[in-house]
Amino acid sequence: MPRAKRGPKRREKRRKILSAAKGYYGMKSRCYRIAKEAVDRARAFATRDRRVKKRQSRSLWIVRINAAARVCDLSYSRFMAGLKAASIRIDRKSLADIAVRDMEAFSKLADAARSALAQQAA
Repeated sequence: MPRAKRGPKRREKRRKILSAAKGYYGMKSRCYRIAKEAVDRARAFATRDRRVKKRQSRSLWIVRINAAARVCDLSYSRFMAGLKAASIRIDRKSLADIAVRDMEAFSKLADAARSALAQQAA
């Protein structure tokens, strides 16, 4: 039986790694062994940072909602509790967008939240 040396497959695999490492500094873009480590590390960071990006975005939305709610004389937690009591289901991303772009609509939401809290207390 003839010996198989994986010629084309190995070349394809290495070419894929080296093209992924294009633009890296020094040997990280030219030497397969070093490039493989750099690409693996970069992919791990990319996976981790996609989750970090989601976490930071949500945090930013909450800061924006809180700032707009404070203008309407409500805290963030009271505002969100009031929306829940008023059965207004809107996500934080949309609320933050409304707070930044349309303060008049946000103040109407704040009034609805305030009245729902007052009804709940009574």
